[in-house]
Amino acid sequence: MSRRAVLWIAFAVVHVAVAGLGFLLPNEPMGDVYRVYEPWSQQALEGGGIVGITEAWVYPQLALVPMVLAHGFAPIAGYTVGWAILVTLMDAVAFGILVGRARSTGRVSAAWFWLAFIALVGPVGLYRLDGFTVPLAIIACLWLVGRPWMASMLLAAATWIKVWPAALLVAAVIAVRRRAAIIGGVLIVSVFIVLAVVAAGGGAYLFGFVTEQTSRGLQVEAPVATPWLWGALLQVPGFEVQYSLDLLTFQVEGPAVDQAIAVMTPLLVVVMLGVAAVGAVKAWQGAGFAALFPVLSLALVLGFIVCNKVGSPQYLVWLVPSLVVGLVVRRATWSAPATVALGAALLTQFVYPLLYGGILHPEPVAVTILTVRNLVLIALFAWMVVRLVRLPVPARRRADVTATA
Repeated sequence: MSRRAVLWIAFAVVHVAVAGLGFLLPNEPMGDVYRVYEPWSQQALEGGGIVGITEAWVYPQLALVPMVLAHGFAPIAGYTVGWAILVTLMDAVAFGILVGRARSTGRVSAAWFWLAFIALVGPVGLYRLDGFTVPLAIIACLWLVGRPWMASMLLAAATWIKVWPAALLVAAVIAVRRRAAIIGGVLIVSVFIVLAVVAAGGGAYLFGFVTEQTSRGLQVEAPVATPWLWGALLQVPGFEVQYSLDLLTFQVEGPAVDQAIAVMTPLLVVVMLGVAAVGAVKAWQGAGFAALFPVLSLALVLGFIVCNKVGSPQYLVWLVPSLVVGLVVRRATWSAPATVALGAALLTQFVYPLLYGGILHPEPVAVTILTVRNLVLIALFAWMVVRLVRLPVPARRRADVTATA
């Protein structure tokens, strides 16, 4: 049996198993699908209000598209299974482009890494919008050099579904030489969406997803929430975990939490600008795409996670596209970060859904595992920043820069 056939068999087994686990594991890992995705999309299909058009929404407007598409598979076994089928089909397209004829060792390694990640992070990676955007991002990242227009348009569309691929776009603008194509593709998609939203009467809510996010508290799984979570575990007066009816998430409360909330968004902006600036310097000094893009994009994505007030478990899948590209172009260099990411994925599945009750009503084992997971993410972020700063510059370009300084 060819290794290509083995990969596709593994693809099918992993997706069926993970989809099935969504119905078997505790704490409803596919709950968002039938609790919010289905009602939002059903309302739009039935001529009711359209989220993002007739009311403010926590997601960009294009996020409604996959929610509606999942209804096409709902007759098979209901909307939740339809969603799993839709995401699996998207993964299959990206997997086919990644693997090709399975002749490249780097591509095969990246494919095995992705399958392992899907299995280790569990159902939350499949039953969330993020699971739909990851294959789009993988395809786009693989096409950045050869098909920059298509790549940037895919990344722009993914960003209008869930904001996180914007980090990949920033890295692409810096690392890809054909920057005009990257920027042009983004503009085409964004202008089209903006005009469509305004024409539909949703101009007042065009950027509602930005204001909805900036007003959020500290979600219990976010790295920044760790001190308050431990305070709740140790039953320190004033520290607790509460449920937000407005945002349908669990958040921490306690002394100085409002100050932390106020600081996190500016901190996130500063960190992202700082990482992008270092990447821009490296690009100016002559660092090529294969060396620069994976580390820069992963550092930006990790910064987006580590410095975020929100820390949903599905955010872990954001690491996949950068690591896939890294393994494709330089497998030996990226094997260690990929292994660390797999460990973080496994810890995340323990946090949610397996031990989530011990987070909401803090218990030592669950809180410790979440803390270790967050420390791993912080360490991986620091590692990527250091690797970016130390990224070698081609000797000829370095000499040119020194001569003109």
